[in-house]
Amino acid sequence: MDNDGLRSLVEVLRRRAQEFPNKHACTFLANGETEVEKMTFGELELRSRAIAALLQRRHSPGERALLLYPPGLEFIAAFFGCLCAGIVAVPAYPPRPSRPERKVARLRAIVCDAEVSIVLCSDSMVPLISGVLREVPELGRAHWLATDRVPLGDADCWEEHALDHGTLALLQYTSGSTAEPKGVMVSHGNLLHNLAYAHYVEENDGDSVSVSWLPVYHDMGLIEAVLQPIYGGYPAYLMSPVAFLQRPLRWLEAITRYRATNSGGPNFAFDLCVRKTAPEERRSLDLSSWRVAYNGAEPIRWETLERFYVAFRDYGFRWRSFYPVYGLAEATLVVSSGRQAYEPRSVTLCADRLAADQAVESQESGTPVRRITACGPFACGTRVVIARQDTGERCTPGEVGEIWVQSPSVAQGYWNRPKETRRTFHAYLTGEGEGPFLRTGDLGFLDRGELVITGRIKDLIIIRGRKHYPQDIERTVEESHEAILEGCVAAFGVDLEGEERLAVVAEVDRHRLRDFPTFYDVLAVVREMVVNQHEIPLHAVALLRPGSIPKTSSGKLKRYACRAGFLDGTLQPVAQWLRTVDAAPEGTCRRAFPTP
Repeated sequence: MDNDGLRSLVEVLRRRAQEFPNKHACTFLANGETEVEKMTFGELELRSRAIAALLQRRHSPGERALLLYPPGLEFIAAFFGCLCAGIVAVPAYPPRPSRPERKVARLRAIVCDAEVSIVLCSDSMVPLISGVLREVPELGRAHWLATDRVPLGDADCWEEHALDHGTLALLQYTSGSTAEPKGVMVSHGNLLHNLAYAHYVEENDGDSVSVSWLPVYHDMGLIEAVLQPIYGGYPAYLMSPVAFLQRPLRWLEAITRYRATNSGGPNFAFDLCVRKTAPEERRSLDLSSWRVAYNGAEPIRWETLERFYVAFRDYGFRWRSFYPVYGLAEATLVVSSGRQAYEPRSVTLCADRLAADQAVESQESGTPVRRITACGPFACGTRVVIARQDTGERCTPGEVGEIWVQSPSVAQGYWNRPKETRRTFHAYLTGEGEGPFLRTGDLGFLDRGELVITGRIKDLIIIRGRKHYPQDIERTVEESHEAILEGCVAAFGVDLEGEERLAVVAEVDRHRLRDFPTFYDVLAVVREMVVNQHEIPLHAVALLRPGSIPKTSSGKLKRYACRAGFLDGTLQPVAQWLRTVDAAPEGTCRRAFPTP
C-alpha cells in the first residue's frame, strides 16, 4: 500500500474494507489450535464504526481509553473503534481471572499516568470489574464499556473525525525492563511510516499470511501481528501467549497449517521451540512457507539461530528466513532489519576491547570473545548515529556508543513527562548541532552499514573501573551447570560501602528442587566459572524456583526488579551464597527455606 494521500490508520482500514469487504482479516485460535472467532475486513470496519459511534456520544476526541481484553479479536475492533472516534488507545495487560492481583502495580501506574477516563473490555471481563476497582480505585471514575455488546446498527451513527499524521493514536507503554513504564505518544503518522517500513523490508504481498502468539498490548504484537496484516491486506491468525508457552509446537503447527509467511518473536521463543519439541513431533511440520522469521525485543543469540536452523531445516525452514531486527517503542517499532535476500551474520569481538568501548574483531584463539548478531541495515528515511553517552559527540568508526535514531517513525515523546521527553527525544550532536535524535539508551556500533547492539546503558556493571555486560556474565552462569535454566539468569551490580559488587540470581530446574545437596555444587561452579572467565569475584549467588525472575510481557529480563527483589528478600531463593563481611573467599552458603 502506498502511503501517499493517507492521513490515518482509519483510512487504511476503510480502504481495505472497500477493496476486500469479504476477505478474511483475522482469526483467533483457542488453545492455539481451534478457530473460534473470525472477521473479514468489512466486518472489522463495521464493528469499529459501531464502537466509535457509542464512544462519540459520551466522550471527546483526545480522551484516553484503557483497552483491557483477554486474548481474542474484540481487542482489534476496540482499538480501531478508538481511532475512528479520535480517542487515544491505551493497550494494557488484563488481570488474570484466577489471579487478578498479578500485574496490578503496572496497571495502576498506567491508569494514573494516562489519566484514563474510559475502559473498554469484553463481556468476559465484567465479573472481574469489582476486583479490578478494588486494586485500582482510580478506575471507579471511568466509563466502562463492554464492546462485544455494542449493536452493529450503531455503525450508521458514526461521524468521521478529522485525523492527520500528527494526531495521537495510542499511548504504547514501555515494557519497564529498566524503569517504570512510560507512555510513548505514537501518532498516526508514526504508525503509517513504520508500517510502510516493515512492509518494505518484509516484501509483503497479497500472498502473505501472519501467525502470532505475541501479546497484542505489546508493541511488537500490536504493530507487527495486528496492524501490519491490515496494512498489507493479508490474513492474520492469532493465539494467546499462554497457548504457545504451554506447548510451543502449537506455534509451528499453525505456521504449517495456514502456510504462514510471517511470524516471529523474542529470542527465547526460538530457543523454547528447540528445547520443548521432540524430533518425532517435528515430523509433521512443513515450514517451507515461512519467509519472515523476525527475531527481536531482546538480545538475539547467534547460537539460538544456529540451533533452531539445525533443528528445523529438515522440515523446510531456510536460514535466510531469519530476520534479526532492532526496534523500540519510542521509534514505534522497527529501526533496522534486512530484507528477504539478507544473510544473517554475526561479529566476533575481543571482550577486553569491548569493555573499553572498542569493537575490535578477535583474531586470536583462546582469548575471551563475544559473538553478537547483527541487526541489519536501516532504510526508509531512518538514520542512525553512534554517540558518546557522556559528551554527546559522534563516535569514531569502531567505537561503541549510544544508538541515536532520526526517523519519521520516532514518536512524539512521553505522555506528561516533558523533562524526560526533552532528554530522550531531542538530542543534538555536540559540536555539530545535528538533530534532533532519539536517544535509545542502547549501546552499539555500525559495522558495514549494519547496526550491532552490545547492550543497554543502564544494565552495565562497572567494577573497579572496568565495564562488564550483564548478558556475558549471564551466559557464563547458564553454561556452568545443567541445573540452571537457560534465559533465566540475571546479573547486576549492588552497592556495598560505596563500591559496586556483582550479584547473580538464577532459576534452577524444577526437577532439582528436592536435591538440595546439588545446590552446593551449583553455587561453587558458578562462582568458579565467573571468576575464571570474567576475573570478577562474586558478592552473591541466589538460586530461585522456576518462574521467579521478573520479566516483561515480551520476555525481557527486568534486571532492576531482580536487583530490588534480591536486596529486599522478595525473590525468596531456595539457596544462596553470600560473601562474608570480612571477604573470606569461602563466604557462606545457606538454604533460604525448605523446598516442598
